[in-house]
Amino acid sequence: MADIDDFSRLDQFVGSETLTELCFKVICKNLDIISVKEERKKEDHASKNLDIISGKEEGEKEEHYVRSLSKGLILPSEICDRLIEYVLRSNTITWHDEFFHIFRDTSRTKLKRVKIVRSNMTDRSIQILASHKLIELELIDCPLVTAYIIECINANAENLQSLTLRELSEFFIMSIQNSSLSHEYKQRGYIFNLPNLRSLALEFDNCNKNISYNLLLARLPNLVHLDLSNNMISCFKFLSFFPNLISLVLYNVRIDSLAKDFIQNLCHLKNLRHLDISQFDNTHDYIPVFTNPNDLHDIVNNLPQLTSLDISCTNLAGVQKVDYGVQNVKQTSLCESDNTSNNKLCDIPGLASRVNRPLQFLGLYGTSNGACRLRNIPAKLIAGDANEDQILVAANVCMNNKVDLLLRVLNDLYHVYRYENFHRMDQGLCVILDAMEKHPREKYIQISGSATLFYVVKMKEKDEIEPRVKERIVRILLTGMSSYKDEEIMMRNGCLTLSQFRIPQDVMSNYETLVKLLLHSAKHAQQEGYVQRIAIFLLNSLACQVTGREKRLLGNLGCIKTMLELIRYRVTFNIFDDVLEVAWSTMWNMTDETPINCERFLNEDGMSLFHECIKFAQKYRHREELLKNMMGLFGNIAEVPHLRVHLTRQQYISLFASLLHTDCEVIEIPYNAAGILAHIASDGIEAWTVTSPSRDEVLELMVQAIEQWDIRTGRNINYRSFEPLLRLLDVYHTPQCQHWSVWALANLTNVYPHKYCKLLVKEGGPEKLTALMSDSRPYKRIRELAAYVYENVMCYTQK
Repeated sequence: MADIDDFSRLDQFVGSETLTELCFKVICKNLDIISVKEERKKEDHASKNLDIISGKEEGEKEEHYVRSLSKGLILPSEICDRLIEYVLRSNTITWHDEFFHIFRDTSRTKLKRVKIVRSNMTDRSIQILASHKLIELELIDCPLVTAYIIECINANAENLQSLTLRELSEFFIMSIQNSSLSHEYKQRGYIFNLPNLRSLALEFDNCNKNISYNLLLARLPNLVHLDLSNNMISCFKFLSFFPNLISLVLYNVRIDSLAKDFIQNLCHLKNLRHLDISQFDNTHDYIPVFTNPNDLHDIVNNLPQLTSLDISCTNLAGVQKVDYGVQNVKQTSLCESDNTSNNKLCDIPGLASRVNRPLQFLGLYGTSNGACRLRNIPAKLIAGDANEDQILVAANVCMNNKVDLLLRVLNDLYHVYRYENFHRMDQGLCVILDAMEKHPREKYIQISGSATLFYVVKMKEKDEIEPRVKERIVRILLTGMSSYKDEEIMMRNGCLTLSQFRIPQDVMSNYETLVKLLLHSAKHAQQEGYVQRIAIFLLNSLACQVTGREKRLLGNLGCIKTMLELIRYRVTFNIFDDVLEVAWSTMWNMTDETPINCERFLNEDGMSLFHECIKFAQKYRHREELLKNMMGLFGNIAEVPHLRVHLTRQQYISLFASLLHTDCEVIEIPYNAAGILAHIASDGIEAWTVTSPSRDEVLELMVQAIEQWDIRTGRNINYRSFEPLLRLLDVYHTPQCQHWSVWALANLTNVYPHKYCKLLVKEGGPEKLTALMSDSRPYKRIRELAAYVYENVMCYTQK
């Protein structure tokens, strides 16, 4: 722990995922690969007995289905242990007892090290897990688990070396204090009976005043690591039970008023190497006061093996001396017994005896008088807030079990990266991701972490971040956003960070989750607010450059309806803004070669809203972008034969015809207007049911417009397929349709030959062009343009 470089490495996320990881992910998504779902047997006597022990009433409503391992399978501990980790992380199971039943047969499954975080499992699952004679068991935030699991653990404890029980519910505490159980514990003289246990971490809530720690810890003869963080302890006599204790963690345990009793019992632990008596200062004003100025001196001098000490947020560091700047430890040849000399070389009075034998780690974060900023500190690694290194150390120390303190540290890290005062960005990124991943239910950690993440990602080049790191960033961000999707700050931070990536390429593995979140913000965030705006911009990016499957998914999730609601709001309240334009752009992208989304637009009364929006846009001068997006959408609808009947109405035909000769600089408006009319005309004379303007008039206006366009014009358009254009090349009965199509191909292959010549060859374009050039029915200009396109393709393919 003496080197900051050992903390938080991104190395594990560099390179591709292993085959093992990919296999676990596949199994998590489909547990039927290894198990079968069956009805829970009524004659499950062991389960009935557990129900009786845990006080469940007969007939109490429960889930009736469980999973059992498929016949013929035998899974070793290397698979079983990790399977639990992956399944819980994947959130694919709603009722965890169903999943844990897979491990019921200990002859075909084997567990050794089990870590369960945030589970709705019950005592029944603990009975199954404990029957495997575990080496390690960790339960964190399992609200349905009761104190009756203690007996399951005691009965299967011969191999158990590490036990962690954190964030235990009030139900657990109450069941320990249950009169019958409490009487039984007192009679036998212990609660836990774990003869081989070496490491114990217990964290109750603050209602545990009546818990007897002497009783709780009486039968743990081989314990060397003890963590009682966040507990209320009124007496420290139990420390005398553990003369061989190596590590003692009492984070946020109020010991200031009991300092004499604490130090008296602590000083018997001559083998202690790590001591954590740090506190959480929630008010920023209250720091636990140790009234005896020699307390730190007494602690350090009576623990000869001590190498790691955390006194963060206390006053144990004493009164501040002159700040000479943050220093590194200086080695000296003076003898330890020379206290006067040592005091001169140490700015923390209680640590003077360690000048020649500095601590490997010292926690000074939030100590009174800014002790972490002193010059002469006898420690190799320091947690504090004086610089980036100290903050990163503090974050790692707080990562697992000091959530309240971790939030303050993350806020400090935010200021480091916001003002670009950094040199360990990769470690900072890892710290932020670890914090957000390990504490998804801590709202303010998610908010603070996401804010800092934005600045880290912003400062990195897009190609500098490894693909697996990107995937992890996106996944963790979306988890936080999903938990707090109605928190504007969280959604803003998340969207801003995601906007730094390449959309949609970098988010494809989380596409559906992201779409759902953005749609939620688009519908429920403050109208005309920043979160709504950025959500809609991201949705537009997600609808662009994706396949039909993703476009259909957008439609299935209600994106068309949401966009129309946003547009209707703006038309109703006379708001002309960029959201209005982007909402139409999103629907344009969504309907591209996706007929089902075109139908959704029509079914949601999009036509009437289009008409209203046209009249609304006429009030504003700079409306070209809005018109372009609307016409692009209608161009997609016109490509669907059975939907063109909705466009063949006088008001729409007149509008499209009027836009053929618009004076705007954006060619896309007349181009799409001509395309819509070409597709309608391609259905033949009988399909043209409009009397005015006539079909011949419109076709003549189309040709006049096309001949005015510059074939070298750059385009803001993206064709994934030329199929709609190539279909029009076959419409010999109406050459004007061919004219528009061949001009489009000529323009695209001229301006973007690398992209579109290749696409045209792939889809059989040269064959159709050859047929067009040799046919006498198309007029001369069409054949000239066809030859021009053919030449572009040949020149490109011969390079």
